[in-house]
Amino acid sequence: MWKNPENLTDHQRHKLAWIAKTDPRLYRAYLLKEGLRHVFAVGGQAGKEALQRWLAWAAHCRIPEFVKLAKTIRAERAAIHASLDHGLSNALIESTNTKIRLLTRLAFGFTHADALISLALLALGGYRPELPHRTHT
Repeated sequence: MWKNPENLTDHQRHKLAWIAKTDPRLYRAYLLKEGLRHVFAVGGQAGKEALQRWLAWAAHCRIPEFVKLAKTIRAERAAIHASLDHGLSNALIESTNTKIRLLTRLAFGFTHADALISLALLALGGYRPELPHRTHT
């Protein structure tokens, strides 16, 4: 259910077909997820039109989580349209935040915040200090 359809194995495709037959609500949730993914995959005007269709579908799907999501998207539609027009997102920022949280766990025993800052600079900042007695190839 988490994978994109093009990445499913044959076994997973059969499982998805089984879910479609045995649990229509769960399958509808999967299709809604894929519909929203499509909006951002196509972007631009086509993405805006797909989003409008998706919003109508989600508002009437009778799955409370998607109805709520549709309301949230409607409230943020201007920002989402800007993202669809320009292809911008906060994915890079979210990825960096996740990496910094991992570094924070690694630096747990350090006594000063400078150690965490140094780890972040080394891991994420592109900073590559010259080490003594090392030759560059």
